[in-house]
Amino acid sequence: MFTALHLRNFKSWRDTGRVRLAPITALFGSNSSGKSSLLQSLLLLRQTTESADRSRTLDLGGPNALVDLGTYDDIIFRHSLAAPLYIRVDWTESSSVQIRDLLQQARKKQSTLISSTQLGLEVTIDLHRKQAPVERVVYRLGDARFWMKRGAGQRYELGSDKYNFVRTQGRAWQLPPPTRFYGFPDQVRLYYQNAEFLADLELKFEQAFGRIHYLGPLREDPKRQYIFAGGAPSDVGRRGELAVDALIASQADARRISRGWQAGRRRRLKAIPVEQLVAEWLKELGLIHSFDLQALDDRRTLYRVQVRRTAGSVPVLLTDVGFGISQVLPVLVLLAYANRGDTIILEQPEIHLHPAVQSGLADIIIETALMHDIQVIVESHSEHLLTRLQRRIAEKDLARGLVIEPDDVSIYFCEQIHDESEIAELNIDPFGNITNWPRDFFGNPLKDSVAMVEAAARRDAG
Repeated sequence: MFTALHLRNFKSWRDTGRVRLAPITALFGSNSSGKSSLLQSLLLLRQTTESADRSRTLDLGGPNALVDLGTYDDIIFRHSLAAPLYIRVDWTESSSVQIRDLLQQARKKQSTLISSTQLGLEVTIDLHRKQAPVERVVYRLGDARFWMKRGAGQRYELGSDKYNFVRTQGRAWQLPPPTRFYGFPDQVRLYYQNAEFLADLELKFEQAFGRIHYLGPLREDPKRQYIFAGGAPSDVGRRGELAVDALIASQADARRISRGWQAGRRRRLKAIPVEQLVAEWLKELGLIHSFDLQALDDRRTLYRVQVRRTAGSVPVLLTDVGFGISQVLPVLVLLAYANRGDTIILEQPEIHLHPAVQSGLADIIIETALMHDIQVIVESHSEHLLTRLQRRIAEKDLARGLVIEPDDVSIYFCEQIHDESEIAELNIDPFGNITNWPRDFFGNPLKDSVAMVEAAARRDAG
């Protein structure tokens, strides 16, 4: 799970400061306040780790990428040549990552052992420099740091504050720049006798970002029929275009997910198919009574999705029910389809949903995060979603007995001040109250009410 993000000189952000990422993180704010940019920074890192071009420092994307950020000038704060880009991310692993100095062990000396589940990466980049654009890359494991930084004369140096790197004799050649923005060059492992473990840190970083799944705010319209080509998609696609494919794949491999409740320390769970969980969620939200994924041919390549609005209604296709159902379906499929330890990024999951359904969606997000250990990062404009999070913190649990604490939720408000974005974490007390509400957080309903009273008085007077 990602635990923190810190950006400097990224798009409208001069400096975000440390942004705490919780099991449930919600970003609110006005339009063009920088909320989406925070999400884009994570997507930028993910698509760079997946890029086949190892020489590209950052993969800024294109029309079919997770995120299309244009050029480096487009992403640097105020297009400044003097301001390098700084990104730091911290995350936790489910088990400890260990580093032991095998060189010292081979020499029968006391070897250094560093072990922690807490990892981090910080990088400083200046792509305006055609040569050696990465100023430094620093990995953290617990309180130990391992870095590669550009020194005098464009020479790169390898170092650590807790580990002694030993140079191989006869290999005094200069180190080349890092690969991509996060990778130590292959020569590091040739020039140093005990630097093999650096590849493990890079792999952990790649794996952490490989567990990110993103669903954008613009979702594909439903279809009357779906063609399934086989295989299992990693998620539902950035527009939800693979949502039905994900359901079919989970149905084909009989994938099941636990759902239940706990009483005290005892948790009662039942294992149900992903399709059934999605159907139960849709029913709990009051959108449908039943949901059916049907194969239309013997080869199971052609499918359709039918729903019943009520117990007595005739089954109809997704295309023939309210638009909100088809728009929330990819959200629910992604929440059900993700694996333990994944991070889901949702932009405006509440689009086209009734306020009561928006509130219910917050409960589903809580269930996903706390029962299935899936981190959910939400960018939203929904007052109802926020209010339900506050209510559940005050109640301390859902009806299913999932205990939710204030630390399980991190809520931020973003705004533009003097042409740059600023962010503030909202403090939630144990009773669900936000103790530092920003001014006009969701507009100013009191101002509207006063205006209505004044208008009525003027009309009466006239």
